Amino acid sequence: MEKIKAAIIGYGGMGGWHAEHIREMDKFELAGVWDINPKQLENAKHEGIHAYGSLEELLNDETVKLVTIATWNDVHKPLAIQAMRAGKNVISEKPVTMTTADLEDMIAVSKETGKLFTVHQNRRWDDDYLTMKNVVDKNVLGRVFRIESRVQGSRGIPGDWRKEKGHGGGMVLDWGVHLLDQALTLCDDDPLESVYAHVTHITNDECDDGFYSELQFRSGLRYMVEVTTNNFIELPRWYILGENGTTVIDNWDLDGKTVVVHDWSKIDSVPVKAGTGITKTMAPRTDETIHEEPLEKVRGNWTQYYDNIYDVIVNGAQQIVNHRQMRRCIALIEAIFASAERNEVIRFDDRFYRA
Repeated sequence: MEKIKAAIIGYGGMGGWHAEHIREMDKFELAGVWDINPKQLENAKHEGIHAYGSLEELLNDETVKLVTIATWNDVHKPLAIQAMRAGKNVISEKPVTMTTADLEDMIAVSKETGKLFTVHQNRRWDDDYLTMKNVVDKNVLGRVFRIESRVQGSRGIPGDWRKEKGHGGGMVLDWGVHLLDQALTLCDDDPLESVYAHVTHITNDECDDGFYSELQFRSGLRYMVEVTTNNFIELPRWYILGENGTTVIDNWDLDGKTVVVHDWSKIDSVPVKAGTGITKTMAPRTDETIHEEPLEKVRGNWTQYYDNIYDVIVNGAQQIVNHRQMRRCIALIEAIFASAERNEVIRFDDRFYRA
């Protein structure tokens, strides 16, 4: 098997992550890295990685067939276009770019040059997401009518460029793009009809430090996505409501459970005290009508992402994270910002973004 030589632009946290894993892959060879910061280049050399002297040197290296861009969000577009026009296939870190207009320019260059252009949506292979998806796909709960997806922290935005709006900072473009891509991938064949959202500025005035959004799909599914960075008691990572039961996944370690109804005929209940009154409606179900099931845990294999990249370049396969999905995700992000700014529901015309 002939290895594909890959290079990385940007040797920070994610650039280093890509470098570490590419060096372990059978199908790829790390040719080197380049970063605008000389200190990062010295760090690469210390790790035994070739550091290019300039961006031009990297792009002029004819042995390099793949470039992964792991820089500030605001320079993904010019770097991707420059790399594709230099004859390189391109992976951009997420978000692929910050506007649909910029994305269309990038896609146009991909078509013009015939080069692969995609984005690194690695969290499609997260165990918690795949475990949730398995519950839905196997119809464990019957018709699912609501999914809640949350990530929560208590330290604000990390103290680097992610706090700066000009570089594409903020939680919608950081964690949000992951969770929104998961939602759209789960509902790939289900048109998105409307979006409502608000953003928070608890710890940062320049860009959002969290957000809440409600996505309404044509099937009737409501999908809630929430990111917080000033939350000191965490809610479940996933909460899935179906007509016949509920699943909770507490965290990335897949702690959780499913409770399903097995006898709908016994719906009567004995009133219970609730605050200063009584209720039958909210009385708990009796044990003989429900049962609890452990989660069927699904483990992801992230290397499938780079395996697909290899197959696209060598064998002409279809890319897993395609242009249609990239369009849809960035358009959704724009709709979230628009909804938050106007404080209104945004009608989402999914026809264009599914082209």
